[in-house]
Amino acid sequence: MRLVVIGVNHKTAPVALRERLALVGDDVNIALKQLERFTDGSVIVSTCNRTEIYALVPQISLPSESSAHLAEPQAATIASNNAVAVHTASAAISAHILKIKTWLADFKQLSLDEIDPYLYVHRDTHALTHWLRVAAGLDSMILGEPQILGQIKRSVHLAQDQKALSNQLGWIVDQVFAAAKRVRNETQVGAQAVSLSYAAAKLVTQIFDDLPSRTLLVVAAGEMNRLVATHIAGLGVGRVIICNRNPERAEALAAELRRPDRIIEVRALQELPQVLAEADIVSSCSGSMDVLIDKTMTLRALKSRRYQPMLMIDLAVPRDIDSTISRIDDVYLYSVDDLQHVIAGNIEQRRQAAVDAELLVSQLVVEMDRRFQVRQVGKDIQRYRARTHDQVDKLLHESIAKLQQDNASPEDILIELSRRLTQTLTHAPSKLMRKAAREGDNELLDFVVSGLQEAHRGR
Repeated sequence: MRLVVIGVNHKTAPVALRERLALVGDDVNIALKQLERFTDGSVIVSTCNRTEIYALVPQISLPSESSAHLAEPQAATIASNNAVAVHTASAAISAHILKIKTWLADFKQLSLDEIDPYLYVHRDTHALTHWLRVAAGLDSMILGEPQILGQIKRSVHLAQDQKALSNQLGWIVDQVFAAAKRVRNETQVGAQAVSLSYAAAKLVTQIFDDLPSRTLLVVAAGEMNRLVATHIAGLGVGRVIICNRNPERAEALAAELRRPDRIIEVRALQELPQVLAEADIVSSCSGSMDVLIDKTMTLRALKSRRYQPMLMIDLAVPRDIDSTISRIDDVYLYSVDDLQHVIAGNIEQRRQAAVDAELLVSQLVVEMDRRFQVRQVGKDIQRYRARTHDQVDKLLHESIAKLQQDNASPEDILIELSRRLTQTLTHAPSKLMRKAAREGDNELLDFVVSGLQEAHRGR
């Protein structure tokens, strides 16, 4: 397949080295252009946890038997000995891999000795397996996470924009995407929430269904609450209220969440008692040493809401929300520990599902490899037919030229043409049968003989 992957990830390299090897922004476009010199297409995937180069190395040309007498003795041996040919092809791929490694070190202004111990290399079906595992979330820091597939798709689009995605590499990419979709659809490897923000969003969907009519109250606009707010707002919540001490940070989060069909309001933290009654969903993570939402405030809000249910998510340590509120009817309170318990169980379910996913990956790689071989055989058949057509066309023109001579005998010329056509059309299979017999490959010999016999019967 000539597919190789070269890279580092969170398992093989420390974050300091991953940062230095990251390829982002204009670096990606420049890198894709430079890789054209010694690849037949490439895709660069660079995230906080990995930097990987997926590439097709160039096809090498081996001497054919028909020209072996013109070549050096070593070339003639390569042509007649398949094992040597495979070894030569493998050496050529190794040489191209070294070129890519050296290029990467030079591009990032590092020495090859410095990065080589941390680089992994996969070839052919092993590279295909790795790519599929990455796309399906099986090689991620968080098992089964779905973001990596989107990151790979963006990387492929960048490669397309730079015309670095060859037809063959594009075909492989399509196979990987289709297979990754099957892994996620047919196994439970990504079904359960395993991050606090995603677990919080899942709780919202379990309690509320008419999300466009619901209001999310975000208490404090720190990083954790930003992630939670992004996940919950992404479900389609129609209104978001942000209460924060720092108005600039609140406005920054508001700008991130704003869209035409969503109402965004920024309020001072002091207004929390007044706006609490307007919230169906509350997410709080302030870092305050004092409780921000107490029982009295909550009871007053519930009364004002006519006891419509409220979901409260307290991600703060120490807690922002009085724990006794959990005993109030119509209030669903989850602390960070509650979410961690949910996540722990979900991680174990994902690990169990990963066993099925890995088995499916193995099966899908075999299927993809077979489709690739069929695709390649189709091209080989086209080339073989084209060469045969050229040979037949040449014989036909020679016969026509002879027929145009005054003393030509049409019968003799047709007999000679028939003989030469027979020799041309039977040369390749005859040569293959002799080679199989000479090397004692009875399985190949039987296959060719039975195939030819079946072809004649079909005719």
